[in-house]
Amino acid sequence: MVLPALVMFVAFAVIPLIGVFALSFTEWNGIGDIRPAGFDSWREVLTDPGLPNALWVTFEVMALSWAFQTPLSLLLGVFLAGKQRYRGVLAVLFFVPLLLSQAAIAITFKALLDPNFGLGAGLGIDFLVQDWLGEPTLALATVVFVVSWQFIPFHTLIYQGAVRQIPVSLYEAAQLDGAGRLRQFFSITLPQLKNTVIASSTLMVIGSLTFFDLIWVLTAGGPGDATRALALDMYIRGFRANLMGPASAIAVILVVVGLLLALALRRLGGGRDAGSQLEGM
Repeated sequence: MVLPALVMFVAFAVIPLIGVFALSFTEWNGIGDIRPAGFDSWREVLTDPGLPNALWVTFEVMALSWAFQTPLSLLLGVFLAGKQRYRGVLAVLFFVPLLLSQAAIAITFKALLDPNFGLGAGLGIDFLVQDWLGEPTLALATVVFVVSWQFIPFHTLIYQGAVRQIPVSLYEAAQLDGAGRLRQFFSITLPQLKNTVIASSTLMVIGSLTFFDLIWVLTAGGPGDATRALALDMYIRGFRANLMGPASAIAVILVVVGLLLALALRRLGGGRDAGSQLEGM
């Protein structure tokens, strides 16, 4: 029963990863012959002054999007776990952003946030008439907002399902003891969702390492290098500068960083329980 999944994993994950690791020790422009280059690609990447900035931007997007998505997803998941009929309709409508292409979302927001012809100028809202993608701080905030707008529905669905698995008897006992809704949330709901929070956070963190198309269409890494995340840096080196060796080295760095973060979150969540819940999703 496990064999087909194992074959797929080896064919589409392990073998490509080994190939990328081997490619990081070569010199290749993507078209011609592949020539061994030793540690030249790694030396070029690790000594590049732009690498710390790309890592910093990646962790900024990761931390800010996690801090923005987690509480909203949790609260919305608890709300949508109710039994009222209209909440089911809201859940369906709320899930729509996740079905859209990231490139299409980026194009839409780029048009809406245009200071001259966007939503703010059309409605006469001064707050929205800003150079959202031209100022470093605003550009980073915009990227975080757009990412959160798309993926909050997914994590809301995770929390919604987890809340519905909490035994109703816990809430009934709390009501008999005179606990209000706020007390029930902090004393019952949150503790029961510990593993779900870890699983959701792991998906957010690992997903943040791969953001490329949304940032590329929205800001192209600008202004300057304000939104040039590591995945975008990999694309620019590999497919714009035709430096597949350094790009492969960055890809390996992304895998290592993602693995370390996933292991750290797994340990934080108590290891086995959080890991099994994540696998079940």
